[in-house]
Amino acid sequence: MGRALRLRCPLCGGRPILLGWFTLCASCPECGLHLQREAGYWVGSYTVNLVLTEVVLVLVFLVGMVVTWPEVPWDRLTYADLGVAVVFPVLIFPFTKTLYLAIDLAFRPPEPPDLDTPHERGFQKKRT
Repeated sequence: MGRALRLRCPLCGGRPILLGWFTLCASCPECGLHLQREAGYWVGSYTVNLVLTEVVLVLVFLVGMVVTWPEVPWDRLTYADLGVAVVFPVLIFPFTKTLYLAIDLAFRPPEPPDLDTPHERGFQKKRT
């Protein structure tokens, strides 16, 4: 889980696995783990993102309500939650992808078809 939260390969800790904020590599450049393990794989990642966003929305709303009670600024709370609903999922997007991959690996360890060797993908290790 720690590797995933640092945006590294959850299996080996290799990097880089991100091509951009919204795009992962096809495979880890170190261990060769296919990052999309099956068709439709990222639906689980979107679910993690949705659940975390909803938890943060409720917390922002409840904390705002408790702190300002009894004169609750309902309009400000609504706009604050709207801002959270737009910004937060984008901020956590790559983290939820790697986190979901780590959760999946914990329950379903990789098998030989899930891995490539670096030379099969065209990568070559630098000699040190």
